[in-house]
Formats: sequence, C-alpha cells, structure tokens
Amino acid sequence: MPDLILASASPRRRDLLQQLGLEFSIQVSNVDETVDVSLAPGLLVESLARQKAEHVAGMVKTGIVIGADTVVVQDDSILGKPAGPEEAAAMLRRLSGTSHRVITGVALIDAATGRERVEHEVTTVRFRELQNREIANYIASGEPADKAGAYAIQGLGSVFVLGIEGCYFNVVGLPVARLAGMLKDFGITVL
Repeated sequence: MPDLILASASPRRRDLLQQLGLEFSIQVSNVDETVDVSLAPGLLVESLARQKAEHVAGMVKTGIVIGADTVVVQDDSILGKPAGPEEAAAMLRRLSGTSHRVITGVALIDAATGRERVEHEVTTVRFRELQNREIANYIASGEPADKAGAYAIQGLGSVFVLGIEGCYFNVVGLPVARLAGMLKDFGITVL
C-alpha cells in the first residue's frame, strides 16, 4: 500500500483519518487560501484542495497526498474562517434560524505519477435561532476561531444544529465515505 500524506494541519481531519484506521503522515501546505469569489463554491473548494495537495506532492517524491478545503455557503455567499471575534459573531448571526451548505473539496494526488482525483461533497445544515448571549459565550469559548462558518458541529457548536441533510463528517471537515471511495482508485482500501 502506498504511503498516505495529509496536506493539512487540521486536527479534525487528522482525527477522522485515524478513526478510519489509516496510517499516514502530515505535511502541511503553505497555500494561500484566499477565496476567489468568481468561482462557484464547489469549484473553489476543489481548486484549493488541489493546490494544497499539489504543493505537498511537489515536496515529496512518493505517496498519495490528500488535500481538503471546507467552506460554508449561505445565500450564495461564502463564509470561510472568521478573521476575528466580530466577524465570527456576524457569521453566527447570519446563520441563526436558517439553513446553509457546507462544501468540502477533496483532492488526491499520487506524488510519483501526478495522477489526481478531485471531488467535493455538499451537506445542508439547519440552525436554530441563536440568542446574542449564546453567540457571545460561544465566541468566548474560542471554538469558532479557525472554523469555516465560525462553528464546529462536533463541539459546542452542536447545540445550534437542528438537523443536517447529507454527510455529517463533511461538516467536520472531511467526507469520509467519499474519501474512502476515492482512495480505492489509488490502491488504498479502508475496509
């Protein structure tokens, strides 16, 4: 089985790969994650995931590199990671009482051959109405700081979620069922 390399510093993605029982190393990419609003969200996350995987594939000689990128989309606006507490509060107020989409792009690149496969997953998340006090307390917890859309469904942010349609793990940051199918094409079987 070829070596597997995760091109991400995300502890959530690391944990999800570990839960699958996969052995892998981590090599963080230094790709500029500036959002290109001219791209449709699915194409945007695929592009960023590919750039991350390509960057790391260029640093190693062999192995299958996994790149991923996640955004939250509401009313055709992309909500990435908040720049600070004020932006996090604005994002959470915007998501309050509405549904939004979480879109994660996944790219696999064989560093030795350059062969690649790039896809994305979409999950709809429905939030309950949030009170200003809850938003302030949540921001004070520090959890929203490095999360697309300023919340973590697997953490305290779970209390805001009324329901989802689609892959839960996609909202965490890595659609594991889709990833497992993609890995098969590169000779890596999860089960």
